[in-house]
Amino acid sequence: MRWRPLWPNTKATQPRSVRFPDLILRTERLVLRPLRDSDATDVVAGASDPVTQQWLPLPRPYTVDHARAFINRLAPGLHAVGHGVVRAIEHNGAFAGVIDLKRTDWVARVTEIGYWAMPAFRGRGVMTEATTALSHWALHNAGFERVELRIAPGNAASNRVAIKSGFAREGIARSAGQIHGTRVDLVIYSRIPTDL
Repeated sequence: MRWRPLWPNTKATQPRSVRFPDLILRTERLVLRPLRDSDATDVVAGASDPVTQQWLPLPRPYTVDHARAFINRLAPGLHAVGHGVVRAIEHNGAFAGVIDLKRTDWVARVTEIGYWAMPAFRGRGVMTEATTALSHWALHNAGFERVELRIAPGNAASNRVAIKSGFAREGIARSAGQIHGTRVDLVIYSRIPTDL
Protein backbone atom coordinates (compact mmCIF):
# COMPACT_ATOMS: atom_id res chain seq x y z
CA MET A 1 0.00 0.00 0.00
CA ARG A 2 1.45 3.37 -1.05
CA TRP A 3 1.21 6.12 1.52
CA ARG A 4 0.27 9.50 0.07
CA PRO A 5 0.06 13.03 1.47
CA LEU A 6 -3.25 13.75 3.17
CA TRP A 7 -4.45 16.48 0.83
CA PRO A 8 -5.39 16.23 -2.86
CA ASN A 9 -4.30 19.64 -4.16
CA THR A 10 -0.50 19.64 -4.49
CA LYS A 11 -0.59 23.41 -5.14
CA ALA A 12 -2.01 24.03 -1.69
CA THR A 13 0.21 24.89 1.24
CA GLN A 14 1.27 22.10 3.55
CA PRO A 15 -1.36 21.33 6.17
CA ARG A 16 -0.02 21.35 9.72
CA SER A 17 -1.19 17.77 10.32
CA VAL A 18 0.95 16.12 7.61
CA ARG A 19 3.87 14.15 8.97
CA PHE A 20 5.68 10.86 8.62
CA PRO A 21 4.29 7.77 10.32
CA ASP A 22 6.23 6.64 13.37
CA LEU A 23 7.86 3.96 11.27
CA ILE A 24 10.11 1.04 12.08
CA LEU A 25 11.95 -0.39 9.08
CA ARG A 26 13.67 -3.78 9.02
CA THR A 27 16.27 -5.09 6.61
CA GLU A 28 18.21 -8.33 6.63
CA ARG A 29 20.63 -7.02 9.29
CA LEU A 30 19.15 -3.75 10.53
CA VAL A 31 16.27 -2.20 12.42
CA LEU A 32 15.56 1.51 11.95
CA ARG A 33 13.60 2.52 15.03
CA PRO A 34 12.81 5.58 17.16
CA LEU A 35 15.53 6.85 19.46
CA ARG A 36 15.24 5.92 23.15
CA ASP A 37 16.51 7.51 26.36
CA SER A 38 18.81 4.50 26.73
CA ASP A 39 20.57 5.54 23.46
CA ALA A 40 21.98 8.74 25.02
CA THR A 41 25.42 7.31 25.85
CA ASP A 42 25.78 5.87 22.34
CA VAL A 43 24.62 9.13 20.75
CA VAL A 44 27.28 11.02 22.73
CA ALA A 45 29.97 8.55 21.66
CA GLY A 46 28.98 8.67 17.99
CA ALA A 47 28.41 12.42 17.77
CA SER A 48 31.69 13.11 19.63
CA ASP A 49 33.76 10.93 17.31
CA PRO A 50 36.37 13.01 15.43
CA VAL A 51 35.25 11.76 12.00
CA THR A 52 31.60 12.58 12.73
CA GLN A 53 32.62 15.99 14.08
CA GLN A 54 34.73 16.65 10.99
CA TRP A 55 31.78 16.39 8.61
CA LEU A 56 28.69 17.40 10.60
CA PRO A 57 27.78 20.70 12.27
CA LEU A 58 27.31 19.19 15.73
CA PRO A 59 28.05 20.88 19.07
CA ARG A 60 31.66 20.59 20.20
CA PRO A 61 32.02 19.10 22.76
CA TYR A 62 28.92 16.95 22.39
CA THR A 63 27.55 16.22 25.86
CA VAL A 64 24.91 13.95 27.36
CA ASP A 65 22.67 17.04 27.65
CA HIS A 66 22.96 17.51 23.87
CA ALA A 67 22.07 13.84 23.36
CA ARG A 68 19.04 14.02 25.65
CA ALA A 69 17.82 17.20 23.94
CA PHE A 70 18.23 15.49 20.55
CA ILE A 71 16.40 12.35 21.67
CA ASN A 72 13.61 13.98 23.69
CA ARG A 73 13.06 17.37 22.02
CA LEU A 74 14.71 17.87 18.63
CA ALA A 75 13.86 14.51 17.00
CA PRO A 76 10.23 14.46 18.28
CA GLY A 77 9.82 18.12 17.33
CA LEU A 78 11.03 17.49 13.77
CA HIS A 79 8.48 14.68 13.52
CA ALA A 80 5.63 16.65 15.14
CA VAL A 81 5.82 19.53 12.66
CA GLY A 82 6.17 17.24 9.64
CA HIS A 83 9.71 18.22 8.67
CA GLY A 84 11.16 14.75 9.04
CA VAL A 85 11.72 11.63 11.10
CA VAL A 86 14.83 10.45 13.00
CA ARG A 87 15.68 6.77 13.44
CA ALA A 88 18.33 4.91 15.39
CA ILE A 89 20.07 2.19 13.39
CA GLU A 90 20.42 -1.15 15.17
CA HIS A 91 22.70 -3.87 13.81
CA ASN A 92 21.94 -7.21 15.45
CA GLY A 93 20.73 -5.32 18.53
CA ALA A 94 23.71 -2.95 18.79
CA PHE A 95 23.41 0.82 18.27
CA ALA A 96 25.10 1.48 14.91
CA GLY A 97 24.21 5.11 14.15
CA VAL A 98 21.48 7.56 13.28
CA ILE A 99 19.63 8.23 10.02
CA ASP A 100 16.91 10.75 9.30
CA LEU A 101 14.63 12.31 6.76
CA LYS A 102 14.75 16.11 6.97
CA ARG A 103 14.05 19.35 5.08
CA THR A 104 10.88 17.73 3.78
CA ASP A 105 8.75 19.55 1.22
CA TRP A 106 5.37 17.82 1.19
CA VAL A 107 4.04 19.80 -1.77
CA ALA A 108 6.99 18.98 -4.03
CA ARG A 109 7.34 15.55 -2.34
CA VAL A 110 11.08 15.98 -1.79
CA THR A 111 13.05 15.04 1.32
CA GLU A 112 16.69 14.71 2.32
CA ILE A 113 18.51 11.93 4.17
CA GLY A 114 21.21 12.59 6.73
CA TYR A 115 23.20 10.01 8.68
CA TRP A 116 26.20 9.18 10.83
CA ALA A 117 27.65 5.83 11.90
CA MET A 118 29.32 4.62 15.07
CA PRO A 119 33.04 4.03 14.41
CA ALA A 120 32.76 0.26 14.94
CA PHE A 121 30.19 -0.01 12.13
CA ARG A 122 31.95 2.01 9.45
CA GLY A 123 33.07 0.15 6.35
CA ARG A 124 30.68 -2.74 6.99
CA GLY A 125 27.87 -1.72 4.62
CA VAL A 126 25.57 -0.72 7.47
CA MET A 127 25.00 2.86 6.32
CA THR A 128 24.55 1.78 2.70
CA GLU A 129 21.90 -0.72 3.78
CA ALA A 130 20.12 1.84 5.99
CA THR A 131 20.21 4.57 3.33
CA THR A 132 18.96 2.20 0.65
CA ALA A 133 16.09 1.03 2.87
CA LEU A 134 15.00 4.51 3.98
CA SER A 135 15.17 6.02 0.49
CA HIS A 136 13.28 3.04 -0.96
CA TRP A 137 10.59 3.43 1.70
CA ALA A 138 10.27 7.18 1.01
CA LEU A 139 9.99 6.70 -2.76
CA HIS A 140 8.00 3.47 -2.91
CA ASN A 141 5.80 3.55 0.20
CA ALA A 142 5.52 7.22 1.14
CA GLY A 143 4.97 8.57 -2.38
CA PHE A 144 7.96 10.92 -2.53
CA GLU A 145 9.29 11.92 -5.95
CA ARG A 146 12.85 12.77 -4.89
CA VAL A 147 15.20 11.93 -2.03
CA GLU A 148 18.42 13.92 -1.73
CA LEU A 149 21.80 13.56 -0.06
CA ARG A 150 24.12 16.56 0.45
CA ILE A 151 27.70 15.57 1.25
CA ALA A 152 30.97 17.48 1.56
CA PRO A 153 33.26 16.55 -1.36
CA GLY A 154 36.06 15.51 1.00
CA ASN A 155 33.88 13.04 2.89
CA ALA A 156 34.93 10.07 0.76
CA ALA A 157 33.16 7.41 2.86
CA SER A 158 29.82 9.20 2.75
CA ASN A 159 30.14 9.83 -0.99
CA ARG A 160 30.72 6.06 -1.46
CA VAL A 161 27.57 5.35 0.59
CA ALA A 162 25.56 7.60 -1.74
CA ILE A 163 26.70 5.78 -4.89
CA LYS A 164 26.32 2.29 -3.36
CA SER A 165 22.81 3.23 -2.18
CA GLY A 166 21.67 3.93 -5.74
CA PHE A 167 21.85 7.73 -5.70
CA ALA A 168 22.89 9.68 -8.79
CA ARG A 169 25.50 12.42 -8.42
CA GLU A 170 24.11 15.66 -9.82
CA GLY A 171 26.86 18.19 -9.13
CA ILE A 172 28.26 20.52 -6.52
CA ALA A 173 26.37 23.26 -4.72
CA ARG A 174 29.04 25.83 -3.92
CA SER A 175 29.27 27.12 -0.36
CA ALA A 176 25.97 25.35 0.45
CA GLY A 177 26.87 24.10 3.92
CA GLN A 178 28.58 25.13 7.09
CA ILE A 179 30.65 23.01 9.46
CA HIS A 180 31.94 24.62 12.65
CA GLY A 181 31.83 28.13 11.19
CA THR A 182 33.47 27.24 7.86
CA ARG A 183 31.56 27.33 4.58
CA VAL A 184 31.78 24.12 2.54
CA ASP A 185 30.66 22.95 -0.87
CA LEU A 186 28.19 20.06 -0.95
CA VAL A 187 27.87 17.31 -3.54
CA ILE A 188 24.19 16.83 -4.41
CA TYR A 189 22.89 13.31 -4.97
CA SER A 190 19.34 12.23 -5.73
CA ARG A 191 17.24 9.13 -6.00
CA ILE A 192 13.85 9.14 -7.75
CA PRO A 193 11.18 6.45 -8.25
CA THR A 194 12.55 5.33 -11.61
CA ASP A 195 15.88 4.53 -9.89
CA LEU A 196 14.26 1.78 -7.83
